[in-house]
Amino acid sequence: MLPEEFKERMKGLLGEEYPVFEQYLEGEPCGALRVNTGKIPVEEFLRIAPFGLRQVPWTDSGFYYDKTEERPGRHPFHEAGLYYIQEPSAMAPASFLRPMSGERVLDLCAAPGGKTTQLGEAMRGRGVLVSNEIHPARARILSENVERMGLVNTIVTNETPEKLAEFFPAYFDKILVDAPCSGEGMFRKNEEAAREWSAENVRFCAARQDGILDAAAVMLRTGGRLLYSTCTFAPEEDEGSISRFLRRHPEFLILRPEAPEGFLPGRPDWIDDPVPGLEHTLRIMPHRAEGEGHYMALLQKGNDCGEGTEENGKAMGQSRVGCPEELAAFRTENLLEFSFSGAFLKFGEQLYLTPPAVPSLKGLKVLRPGLHVGTLKKNRLEPSHALALALRPEQVRLWARLRPESAAAARFLNGQTLTPQEVELHGCGPDGKPRAVTEKDKGWCLVCLGEDGPDAYSQAAYSPAAYSLGWGRLSGGIIKNHYPKGLRKG
Repeated sequence: MLPEEFKERMKGLLGEEYPVFEQYLEGEPCGALRVNTGKIPVEEFLRIAPFGLRQVPWTDSGFYYDKTEERPGRHPFHEAGLYYIQEPSAMAPASFLRPMSGERVLDLCAAPGGKTTQLGEAMRGRGVLVSNEIHPARARILSENVERMGLVNTIVTNETPEKLAEFFPAYFDKILVDAPCSGEGMFRKNEEAAREWSAENVRFCAARQDGILDAAAVMLRTGGRLLYSTCTFAPEEDEGSISRFLRRHPEFLILRPEAPEGFLPGRPDWIDDPVPGLEHTLRIMPHRAEGEGHYMALLQKGNDCGEGTEENGKAMGQSRVGCPEELAAFRTENLLEFSFSGAFLKFGEQLYLTPPAVPSLKGLKVLRPGLHVGTLKKNRLEPSHALALALRPEQVRLWARLRPESAAAARFLNGQTLTPQEVELHGCGPDGKPRAVTEKDKGWCLVCLGEDGPDAYSQAAYSPAAYSLGWGRLSGGIIKNHYPKGLRKG
């Protein structure tokens, strides 16, 4: 049930369009997923996808699926991080911000992680991606999704925007502010948002957005770009927030992105005293495009479009270490090709690899300071699940392939041991060439999903044959399961 005060406001704004708008808003939401192009090319995913898909018009990697027939969240490919289930309109902001490999990027209000992982995929593991969420429980979910999607250059923080601004002044090339809002655009997806809606909450959200945007302005370098988005129709939180921001920060200007078919221009006539250029912002309305309600504004800080700022010279803090002997031994025994680029950090027994050119994180609440490499035990490294999901089979000495729909794949996700009859084992010798795996082989084995295909080692380029799912420990032909207990299905 739509709130009456909301309905009256939208009738006044939309006029003759309102009846069809309300009809769509009370209908069924879209089901969609975004292919993780950091792990699998779109064309390869479409070849192996076990469900029907239809293109989302505003992103090459987004696809609709039929919610009445498909359950992609239950498929093993989801656990391998081959895709992220995401509302289609929510795929647009990162597409318009267009982060590039090597840039410094901030996702300021990031949970549960759809936009963060989309930004990270575009960055191809290079540069620095800081992903922040102020609510601790939601920040943990964000960190889990960063891990599942195999991102290696992402720092997950649990801070206020104002605290982050103290640590990262003029640091970022691009910032995404998907601001907390009244959630009007999600009414047909989230009935609770409709029940909790009030005009007072709209005003509260608008005031909170002002503070978040001010902090983002501090952290953006001159020439950098900021993408502001909400999932609400409320003009006070959309065109109103941008107008108030530009009056406080006249050094920013509105850019005009190329809008896909179905996107509508911003409505300066919906607010009092609008600033020039609001017609270049964008709205997604559910009766005009196949997605939930969304608003976006792309801004630039000044006219300088040069390179990002140099590293500010701050030390990484007391926890910075060189490459531990345990990691060096693990790499020699188990890996073929993997570049550990950045600085190693120790948090107790946990070893992380943080991206290069990151200022000190000391004093910040950090859930994930980069790639979790593993746990330092006595004279050895126990590799992390995050490292497994960041690796490909051609980067390890031992790997096993499971058919995605097989009972063995389900058993592995349940935490059970695998036998030689259930898996297709592959090995690589010291010379880098493929070899048969025997009962004498032992060590860490990367368990992967894939149909029958070429041996990864025989491929000069990236092999689409298998996708990492987690670690096993091979001994006597038996693979002992090391899939994390908290993720097991049984």
